[in-house]
Amino acid sequence: MLENNTRLLLLIGACALLWSFEALWPLQHYRPARLRRMLPNVALTVLVVAVNLALSFLTAAVSGSGIPGMPFLANAVIGIAALDLATYAAHVVMHKSAFAWRFHRVHHSENEVDVTTAFRQHPGETIWRVAWQLPPVFLLGLPFSVVVLYLTLSTLNAQLEHANLRLPGRIDRIARLLVVTPDMHKVHHSRLQRETDSNYSNILSLWDRLFGTYTRDADVASLRYGLDGFDQPSTQTLRGLLGLPFTV
Repeated sequence: MLENNTRLLLLIGACALLWSFEALWPLQHYRPARLRRMLPNVALTVLVVAVNLALSFLTAAVSGSGIPGMPFLANAVIGIAALDLATYAAHVVMHKSAFAWRFHRVHHSENEVDVTTAFRQHPGETIWRVAWQLPPVFLLGLPFSVVVLYLTLSTLNAQLEHANLRLPGRIDRIARLLVVTPDMHKVHHSRLQRETDSNYSNILSLWDRLFGTYTRDADVASLRYGLDGFDQPSTQTLRGLLGLPFTV
């Protein structure tokens, strides 16, 4: 299992690398004040990490030693798939539940998606996501190390799929047969609700295909991100984002 410090350094390094690449090969051109715009996302990142660490004892408490008779690799494959399915379900319900959507719209109110958007998450959403992870961990007796592995892969992929990068179309089309790619996930951040209500998958793209929530055709280079009615500067501050679930 990766130590917390090693994981943190890995994630910070990946974020910094992608943030640099975005400036060189952006999918969409940045508006002025890129650094100032990312500050609320950085502050939310600190909160997300703190809440996850605070709740990790719950995951550790319900974790087990794996499915009896199966080697670690088999437990890891089954565990990652189960946790990814649970994450997909949690994401879909966040869009369908008026209560949960109040928290999730903090993430979707971003009108210029980049790598820092991956961590633009209200602490309430973090609690929601952890709650959906606990049942598969308990029912399958997943080792805590498998959960840590899944969360590490999930975070790395979240950074990549939110990054404002222009990838070759052929590479994206091949990769999305297995995993969620930047072009696939960007559609989910569209202002058009029919596009927002699609492409919910986290790591494995098969869940959208299996449950009929996959959207393929969209011009990602011209997508308009964000939510109507939440573009005002006061909403985009840290204070505004933390209070967003409690506003009409």
